[in-house]
Amino acid sequence: QVQLVESGGGLVQAGGSLRLSCTASGRTFSINTMAWFRQAPGKEREFVAGITWTGARVVYADSVKGRFTCSRDNAKKTVYLQMNSLNAEDTAVYYCAAVLSLVVVTTPNYSYWGQGTQVTVSS
Repeated sequence: QVQLVESGGGLVQAGGSLRLSCTASGRTFSINTMAWFRQAPGKEREFVAGITWTGARVVYADSVKGRFTCSRDNAKKTVYLQMNSLNAEDTAVYYCAAVLSLVVVTTPNYSYWGQGTQVTVSS
């Protein structure tokens, strides 16, 4: 009913920047909050940032606070994750997620997921 497609991943040098995009389609009125999660090899999926569709209230994980910025474009039904000052620990597959909830939750209890996009930071 809702499809999420991520893009923007790639290989960057440590200290560099990258911007991820996630576009929603389908029954988008069924979602009110979108978020980014990431999963590195051998590690559990972890919350990165989330944003509400209305009001643009943002929540960040402590590990990325001050470096990453999450934003949204309502007209384009797209959320973004601007990643600055990247380091090797940021290397992971990044997933976009969406849920009906009106508030951002930091556990992976989301109804819809994108396919993931690889981010690799070279040190």
